[in-house]
Amino acid sequence: MISPEDESARAGDGAGFGDAVTFAFGTPAEGLYGSARLGLVPGEPPRASGLGMLFHDGEVAAVGASGGAEVAQADWTDLAVGSVRTTIVDPLRAWDVAFEVEEGGFALRFEALGEPAEPAGAALATSAADLHGYEQACRVTGVVRRGERRWNVACLGQRGHQWGAPDWERIALARTLGVWLEGGDGVVLSAVRPERAAGHEAELVGACLLAAGASVAVADPRLSTTTDGDGRQRRAGLELWIGEEDDLPRRGAGEAVCGTTLELGRLRLDCAFFHWRMDGREGAGRYDVLRRA
Repeated sequence: MISPEDESARAGDGAGFGDAVTFAFGTPAEGLYGSARLGLVPGEPPRASGLGMLFHDGEVAAVGASGGAEVAQADWTDLAVGSVRTTIVDPLRAWDVAFEVEEGGFALRFEALGEPAEPAGAALATSAADLHGYEQACRVTGVVRRGERRWNVACLGQRGHQWGAPDWERIALARTLGVWLEGGDGVVLSAVRPERAAGHEAELVGACLLAAGASVAVADPRLSTTTDGDGRQRRAGLELWIGEEDDLPRRGAGEAVCGTTLELGRLRLDCAFFHWRMDGREGAGRYDVLRRA
């Protein structure tokens, strides 16, 4: 079970080990979507990276990235790297995150809507992916800026803490998906495709349904994705069999409203924000695919 102590930075010692926190939000009415990620690599001294992105009206409004920065200590309590900063206000309950570059940025408070969910599950944690961590749906408030324009936002989003030492010689790609529905319910999903796997159906998938502040593991999560000619995710479908004796699954359908591709050394990140329909409700969400370049 996740406890406040799990908010601490992880001190892994294996090759390729990393520890990261990720924030994402979306307010469809204003066409604003954004994310911020900070990563830590233990060592003497520890090093950190930061990545912030802001989208407006379907296009990239601002991006800032910093990598390999030395930090005094590996600590999530208050960490700033380049244009991105995060602070733990109340462990597992509230965090502040800021991203600021000349073109735009945001200063936001994320407040958890429920208990942490662990979508990676045992299958992913014990695989070549070595994925561990938790995700929380959040209420997001604060200010977003693009150039001289400013918006006071109150919307939904997600905050996650992930760590591990994935073996990219044995992994073809990894997926991270979040759905944030009206009322605060949603879905979090993680998937990994082993090297030489035939396709989507051969991926290891873990998912949790978020409702009424609680997390329910999905017994049989199924994700389908339609991509464009460059392999970027454009549409997606969810089929969630909650229990083994369910007569019908929970279904959702989403389509990309904005996104971009970043080359991260040996890896490529396709980041997209989606509009979702599920259970007669609409919402936003984030869908990232990380693969070898």
